[in-house]
Amino acid sequence: MGCRVVASELIGFTEVVMNLEVFSDSVCPWCWIGKRRLEQALALPGCEDVTVTWRAFQLYPEIPAEGMDRDDFMRARFGSSGGRSEMWQRMEAEGEKEGITFRFGAMKRMPNTLHAHRLERWAHVVGGAEGQDRMVETLFETHFVAGEDLGDKDVLAAAAGRAGFDEVEARSWLDTDEGSREVLHEVQWSRENGITGVPCFVLPNGYGIPGAQDADTLAKLIRRGKALEARAAAG
Repeated sequence: MGCRVVASELIGFTEVVMNLEVFSDSVCPWCWIGKRRLEQALALPGCEDVTVTWRAFQLYPEIPAEGMDRDDFMRARFGSSGGRSEMWQRMEAEGEKEGITFRFGAMKRMPNTLHAHRLERWAHVVGGAEGQDRMVETLFETHFVAGEDLGDKDVLAAAAGRAGFDEVEARSWLDTDEGSREVLHEVQWSRENGITGVPCFVLPNGYGIPGAQDADTLAKLIRRGKALEARAAAG
């Protein structure tokens, strides 16, 4: 089922060519899988000339700023451990299909992702859509493969370095409060406008589809958006 949102109400980015907005959270395994499937879709015919802007969504905004022990979080969120290992195994299998190796056993902390989202916005300002995409990918790797704490500003700055940015500059920026207002606005706004889960892929006209859709479904969405943009440009 699609969700209706109006992306132009958000703060900060302007559209270039056709801009596809993706609401995501770096602690969401389905978001990484969805990113891979989107990359496949963008390589299909009729899906050229598309830029992607990553938008902030927090699956677990209730997590304190310092984060939580992951085992404590899992117990509080999902109860006893029964069935959890099977859930992770299924997720690992889905990841393998997309070339992703999840290492859930390496993860010791469950972070609040405010600063991770701030860093993704900073990456867009400094490096454009391509730079932001590198940052998003690196944060997924940092959390799901290396098992590092995305609530730790030193970890985030090091991730920025691996994504091709200046690590010292990133660390200095993280020490400010810049971008926090915009991130929190996006998080609140997304929930108020019908986005309840991620990833969610949103066209310029505000139509979006949630979930880690397959590449063909995403390609159909993109082609629809491009057709609507072309029609609008033609008057």
